[in-house]
Amino acid sequence: MSKDTIYASGADDNKPFTFNQSVADVFPDMLRRSIPGYAASIEAIGSLAARYAMAGSVCYDLGCSLGAATLAMRSAIKAPGCRIIAVDNAPAMVSRCKQVLAADENSAATPVDVCQADIRDVGIANASMVVMNYTLQFLDVAARDTMVAKIYAGMLAGGLFLLSEKVIDEDPHMEELLVELHHEHKRRNDYSQLEISRKRAALENVLIPETVSVHQERLARAGFAHSGVWLRYFNFVSIVAIK
Repeated sequence: MSKDTIYASGADDNKPFTFNQSVADVFPDMLRRSIPGYAASIEAIGSLAARYAMAGSVCYDLGCSLGAATLAMRSAIKAPGCRIIAVDNAPAMVSRCKQVLAADENSAATPVDVCQADIRDVGIANASMVVMNYTLQFLDVAARDTMVAKIYAGMLAGGLFLLSEKVIDEDPHMEELLVELHHEHKRRNDYSQLEISRKRAALENVLIPETVSVHQERLARAGFAHSGVWLRYFNFVSIVAIK
């Protein structure tokens, strides 16, 4: 696993964050050190796939990056005739994802199609499970209602939508505390304060977080009958919604 030192040198100062080759090369380390609870969310995706993937249906990993959620689903799906569609718009991520999946010991299990595309252009149909693991936050806010509504429309009754996001707290005092706890988490994982500040600047206007209530209101507007937070660690939240 290559170590993430992208923001150590300052070479990328004043550049917005992008999922380029440099990020793809260090992405597992970046996730491990930056997102508290990430490993737990991936583990749960496997458990949910074992429970909710339906025979003859499609499971989607939208914003698949290097395929961690896809791997979790593929290793856990027991229903016959399922397939997984993994989508990402970054060429470097798609290329590396294909390599990771090809090397997986479960490669003979549920078939996976990896597609390079904008998730907003991908049709959703016959879906029993859809995963957006820290993906919606990178879409324009104005496009998010349409995206979630499209997912709902393409899902089978009883299907599950898993949405993980960085959020902001409605209470400014709590938001300040959660941000500082997250930064402390990153410092404990060997990021310098300068690296933390540089990456935060790079993500400004690229990753736009919302509150949990905004996410749940959007899910309800789309038609999801049930939704709830099943995992929260500081300002990182995973929500499940059932059609």
